[in-house]
Amino acid sequence: MSARFEELAWARTPIGDVSLRRRREPVTGTDVHEVKLGDEFLMSSMFTVSEEELARRALARITGTNIRVVVGGLGLGYTARAVLEDQRVSELTVIETLQPVIDWHQEHLVPLGEQLTTDPRCRLLHGDFFAMSRDGGFHSDPVAIPVDAIIVDIDHSPRHLLADDSTSFYQPSGTQALARLLRPAGVYALWSNDPPDESYLEMLRPEFTDVHADIVTFPNPLQGGQSTSTVYLATRPA
Repeated sequence: MSARFEELAWARTPIGDVSLRRRREPVTGTDVHEVKLGDEFLMSSMFTVSEEELARRALARITGTNIRVVVGGLGLGYTARAVLEDQRVSELTVIETLQPVIDWHQEHLVPLGEQLTTDPRCRLLHGDFFAMSRDGGFHSDPVAIPVDAIIVDIDHSPRHLLADDSTSFYQPSGTQALARLLRPAGVYALWSNDPPDESYLEMLRPEFTDVHADIVTFPNPLQGGQSTSTVYLATRPA
């Protein structure tokens, strides 16, 4: 049995202090890994269903093999793992703005660290996903463009942002830049902790087809019921 609470790592970053902790959850009796930015919770291993569904639902839209994927936001790695579970995926690049989060995976301080860092299809890239997408590509470590899928799990929602520098990504100019990074019939997927936002769906429709907001429901043992997240899905016209 692990300790009731343990801080595994801490680091100072340009957007604030980030910490990794492990605690024993008394309700479920399991170890939970959590990442905090200051006093705000960024991610938890206790609730991963919607992060995994984000990847699975995006890849379900893609036909063929040799699929190349970019994921914006590493977190605790559950979206990336779900991508790699699809054997059609030949290349996954995960872009993470917080270098300590990448370090924790490489040092195997998080549950999926070893699995992700030893898979030859997966590379973890330190960088600003939003700036890279805005500037027309992932030039700090070139990724051949266009790709088959771009999957994003960074902000809490299109309206609840972690930092102001991602604002333009959720505007028409950002949507146009994003679409150019996808091949014809390529898929864009976005995780959100808020209910579906019709105004964001309308913003996607000029550049994409088959635009949907799927509600993902998952058990919440802490509240004794269920919680929901939203997965936005959109396909570039063929």
